[in-house]
Amino acid sequence: MAKILIARDGALEQQIQLSKERMTLGRHPRNDIVLTHPAVSAEHAAIVTILDDSFLEDLHSTNGTFVNGHRIGKHFLQHQDSIKIAKFQLTFVADGIRPLAAAQPVLAELSILNGSNAGKHVALTKPQTTLGRAGVQVVVIHRHPQFYTMTHTEGEAAPLLNGAPVDKQSAERLSDGDILDLSGTQMTFRVA
Repeated sequence: MAKILIARDGALEQQIQLSKERMTLGRHPRNDIVLTHPAVSAEHAAIVTILDDSFLEDLHSTNGTFVNGHRIGKHFLQHQDSIKIAKFQLTFVADGIRPLAAAQPVLAELSILNGSNAGKHVALTKPQTTLGRAGVQVVVIHRHPQFYTMTHTEGEAAPLLNGAPVDKQSAERLSDGDILDLSGTQMTFRVA
């Protein structure tokens, strides 16, 4: 079972087993993991564990949730990820059931350039990542051993890749620095 190590000012305060499917973190005592500090929101974040995968989600906190130095909305947790919430330093420790997933480096990511999610990063660690809104515009980014492709799968309006429309159902190979435009949201594809 995966766990979270919680430290403040360099001193380990707690070790919490991720024993429930959804565990909340925050200042309020009703949370599963209570982090007592004024900069922590009452309901700050949640960790959702499905089978052997754990995801950290910021619950629209005032001061944000950071993983490995990046502010996140939702993040797929990997072994030894460093989570910062206010004055607390949390470390995610995988349970050993998924050593291959924990050992895989993030090969590429999307950096969101505009809109309410500007500055956020989406790690492309899964075989395929779906982006967009159903019925409006949906693209799927496929991870191959040596490269990534993007396919427009749903919606009338074509997404743009470096300013050019992408044909429906054709796989476009992505290169470092490519700019994707999905219904006005722009993001940069970056290879790690």
